[in-house]
Amino acid sequence: MAEPNHARRFTVLWVVASLIATPLVIVLLGPILPPGNGSQQASGHVTDNTVLLAMATPVLLLVVIYLIYAIIVFRQPKGGVLEGPAVRGNQRLQTWWIVVTSILVVSLAVYGTVRLEEDGAGSGGGPSPVVVPSGKKLKVQVIAQQWEFTYRFPEYGGVEVPHLELPVNQLVELHVTSLDVIHSFWAYQLGVKADANPNVDNVVYVKPTHEQTFEVRCAELCGIWHGAMFDHGHVVSQEAFNTWIAEQQTKYAAATKALPPYSKTYLPEPTRRAE
Repeated sequence: MAEPNHARRFTVLWVVASLIATPLVIVLLGPILPPGNGSQQASGHVTDNTVLLAMATPVLLLVVIYLIYAIIVFRQPKGGVLEGPAVRGNQRLQTWWIVVTSILVVSLAVYGTVRLEEDGAGSGGGPSPVVVPSGKKLKVQVIAQQWEFTYRFPEYGGVEVPHLELPVNQLVELHVTSLDVIHSFWAYQLGVKADANPNVDNVVYVKPTHEQTFEVRCAELCGIWHGAMFDHGHVVSQEAFNTWIAEQQTKYAAATKALPPYSKTYLPEPTRRAE
């Protein structure tokens, strides 16, 4: 029997499988990818992860289908000891491989650059972010220290609180810094992760899109109790936030008076409150 055209047969199998699997990945897996849709930034992450997974699906199928095809079609007969034909290379295949992989890599690079320029992917952009969202912003300073985060609201008299609450559908400008060692502020469900460095103002933006409870963790090894440096934050209605912040101003009025004036950074000091 004449040997079938394995390249054509394999290509047809791969193309058909990719055309079926890729839309299914986008429709079924895309909506459940992390970190969810707790904020505009988190939704952007889901979109990015969906795009990456969709582009990776044909590549994965190429490898898996080739392995399965080779095992089934090119398996050695039972009891036979056969030497396969010598393969000297295929210039056409090598050329297409270089072209296709180059297109994939360049496409991902362009897509990633555009997405980073849009919102910084929810990460800190230093004291001067490349992109600053328009609109009114609620400023909140995130102050990391061994081993907790505290949050200061300069627009509300500089009150500093141990737990974070944010109003829904309000663009928030987070200023992340540290009083001692390097930490990392990670609000997973909000799609925010920014380094907290001493004497550095790391700015990140987030806009929560629905009321929720979110986790806050330190994502940088910062000492013996690093694993215990976590908390839960809340996204609430604007009315509930107004009530909450008023309660915090009253509750911490004495402490607020004793704090140094609000600053975008604080120098590490033994007292953890630099002048």
